[in-house]
Amino acid sequence: MPDALDLVLEVADMMSIFAAQRFVRIDGMRCEALAEAGRYGSQLNGIAERSVRLELAAALRITEYAADELIRLAEAVVRRYPQVLDSLSRAGMTEKHASILVDGLDELEPDLLDGVLPEAVALAEAEPVGSFRRRLRKLIDTARVDTLAERHEAAVEKRRTFIEPAEDGMASWTLIGPAVEVRAGFDRVTAVAKVIGAQPEETRTLDQIRSDVMFDLLIEGNTGVHPVQARGIQAKVHVTVPVLARLEDGARAEGEPAVGEGIGPVPVEVARELCGSAPTMTRILTDPETGMVLSVSRDRYETPPWLRRIVTWRAERCMAPGCTMPASRCQIDHSIAWEHGGHTSLGNLCPLCQGHHTVKHHGGWTVTQIEGSGGALEWISPTGRRYLVQPERKVPVFTPVAVATDGRPPF
Repeated sequence: MPDALDLVLEVADMMSIFAAQRFVRIDGMRCEALAEAGRYGSQLNGIAERSVRLELAAALRITEYAADELIRLAEAVVRRYPQVLDSLSRAGMTEKHASILVDGLDELEPDLLDGVLPEAVALAEAEPVGSFRRRLRKLIDTARVDTLAERHEAAVEKRRTFIEPAEDGMASWTLIGPAVEVRAGFDRVTAVAKVIGAQPEETRTLDQIRSDVMFDLLIEGNTGVHPVQARGIQAKVHVTVPVLARLEDGARAEGEPAVGEGIGPVPVEVARELCGSAPTMTRILTDPETGMVLSVSRDRYETPPWLRRIVTWRAERCMAPGCTMPASRCQIDHSIAWEHGGHTSLGNLCPLCQGHHTVKHHGGWTVTQIEGSGGALEWISPTGRRYLVQPERKVPVFTPVAVATDGRPPF
């Protein structure tokens, strides 16, 4: 007997199947119009496409921009990525997954497409939208790592800031620049805002305080209005660098980009500079042939800072299904509670945002860290359904190296 969620899932599957059929018919409508226009010369193709867009928008009661987006997606999944259409047709992925996947694949150079597409479709069929977007981004960036430095250099030339008016005397201020600097600046403002927000008399929300702090810094250039505890806070960025990327001769680990937490891939040259000069940078070197086992056993409940850094680095995000909250803003949870014999160890810790931490303990869910998985969590819902959440990174295990009998170091 299907339960309420089974009925919802049945409709969701039907929506994916209908989306695939809609894409096929929209592309058929476009092709038919182009074929008809082609009888009178290719110069009419643009007019035919505009006519299709207008009619589709009018019939569906949507904007022409939205209609153009449907036409673009239809052409992509029907003509260029039939694997995506096949998956959507059997409800293997949702329409949202398909849209994200097409946008990502369209960035790729043609010679990289065949190597990425099968894994990208598999991710779309297995991951929630949030984690799929992140993992697809990582997959694409890894495939394009060889050109990252050149692309980053070109992108930096386009850095800018601009203002757009909003309602009720408000406006939005957008800054586009290097991800490391943008993330570091935002995190510094957030850290200052959290200190201010902890003051007993404070009534503003974190977002409101963040906004006010930015104006204090940018307009007045004065932090004297902030509590003493909020002054002198520096930005902190976690950068994961392949171990070979730190060599002075410029060698790097093949196929592995440097990654900033909450940022994504950064050129190795940028990462090397950060690791050598930034005093508040947490450097984590990775080597596919080594790793580490970390635990403080039952000696203490509180997670020491060095262990917390590894736990948050490994997960990068809240480890609840589909959550996108950065791990640095999460609470560290003991998968097996301390009072029930759980250890303060890497194999028993994970970051959970406050909301999902509460759900885990009081919402009827069972959450288990799978032994030997490198940090994967299995969530079992109150209805008995199982959801597997993988961390963003694997933490390897260091193995001891024998020291030479004459006392010399083994290198």
